[in-house]
Amino acid sequence: MQQIFNFIFKNSNRLLFLLLLGISFTLTIQSHSFHRSKIISSANFLSGGVYEKVSNINEYLNLRTQNEALALENANLKSLLFNKKDTTQVKKLDSLKGVKPSDIIVSKVIHNSYNVYENYLTLNSGELQGVKPDMGVVNSLGIVGIIDNTSPHYSTVISILNKKSLINAKIKKSNHFGSLIWDGKSTGFVQLIDVPRLAAIRKGDTIVTGGQSVIFPENINIGTIEKIYTDNQTNFYTLDIKLFNDMTNLGHVYIIKSKDREELINLEKKEEDE
Repeated sequence: MQQIFNFIFKNSNRLLFLLLLGISFTLTIQSHSFHRSKIISSANFLSGGVYEKVSNINEYLNLRTQNEALALENANLKSLLFNKKDTTQVKKLDSLKGVKPSDIIVSKVIHNSYNVYENYLTLNSGELQGVKPDMGVVNSLGIVGIIDNTSPHYSTVISILNKKSLINAKIKKSNHFGSLIWDGKSTGFVQLIDVPRLAAIRKGDTIVTGGQSVIFPENINIGTIEKIYTDNQTNFYTLDIKLFNDMTNLGHVYIIKSKDREELINLEKKEEDE
């Protein structure tokens, strides 16, 4: 203990300088959006490189599991192909719910958090691949999240398992809308709130993305209704939604470009200005 005090006493000037430097650096970042964006971009670049190396190691160690999954997927695709009466009519798997292939960026999850209240993913695609904030991220099973920040080669995603996440969704069979959130309790469930009491719903109904979103195309899968809660003080339901996706085990994903987003935002700004 005496040695620690001696060290602090001998280096008090240097330690004070480093403390003041750290405080000034923090205040500069917090008060200037330009500096803050540069720091976030640099952090994405550095952490993205580390996450990609770790992801490559994990991917190598899990080759057997991935090969088995690919073999099963190939078998299912071949089954669909051979059961077609006319194989020339088989559609190419080059689009996603009506989205043009040119508006889809294929990427890979190299880091995924799911055990805190505000979870994020890191992808190995960034600005050089055309990725921008507020683009939707999905995979073959359903929605994954929304692009948050980008660097030249990497991007971070606000996971749907994030208490800040708020996505427009609807009941597929009735088109009644609600807001998709996460209560922070289970990685397998999210919640659909503000569903009108007049909506005819039951356990097992499918929940998909709604048409009011400028981020996700309409009718992208999310999950199925597991539980229904009634708020006696309001005219709305709260639904527990069992996700189609296993958010703890994500591989390749699709980033969706939204050409209409900027047009809609500019239109809304004109309405506000008027």
